[in-house]
Amino acid sequence: MSASHENHTGPVTTPKQMLWLSIAVFVVPIFVIIGLVLYVTSAIKPANLAQGDSVSIAGLTKDDVEHNTLANIQKVGTVEIKDANRALKTGEEVYSAQCAACHTAGVAGAPKFGDAAAWGPRLGQGYEVLLHSALKGKNAMGAQGGGEFEDLEIGRAVVYMANAGGGKFDEPQKPAADAPADAASAAM
Repeated sequence: MSASHENHTGPVTTPKQMLWLSIAVFVVPIFVIIGLVLYVTSAIKPANLAQGDSVSIAGLTKDDVEHNTLANIQKVGTVEIKDANRALKTGEEVYSAQCAACHTAGVAGAPKFGDAAAWGPRLGQGYEVLLHSALKGKNAMGAQGGGEFEDLEIGRAVVYMANAGGGKFDEPQKPAADAPADAASAAM
């Protein structure tokens, strides 16, 4: 019977071997996992860099890494509260705040303010086309719609610039939304 017993024995024949096998099976994987976690999390991070450090991670500079990090953690959406009762800005006020930076100097092909030769072909397209270009953007000019100013205010700025360049457009006015309600209350 001892011969058959020897045939069924495994590599562990003593209690000491069993102890080392238990350590190898349970403790070593824990240390391997801890080592992997430390390896993965020990990559160079922008927060760990001192000011002025020059680091290149996969061809990116410190500023690129910070910018990408900020872009990845930015908010998905924003809530903007605007005063619905605020007075609408004039075309000149919107031009000074939003449009003058490019249209005063003619940056990136923008027609200069008051330049009839540059505005002539654009004026021939009509107010609606000019307003659409201002609201949605065209060439190097970004979209102005949905920004700080209402579409009506952007329209006023378009008329202000176009008229300074030789156009004869009427300034858009706020629609009288309260007129039907006032007429209904007056009838009672």
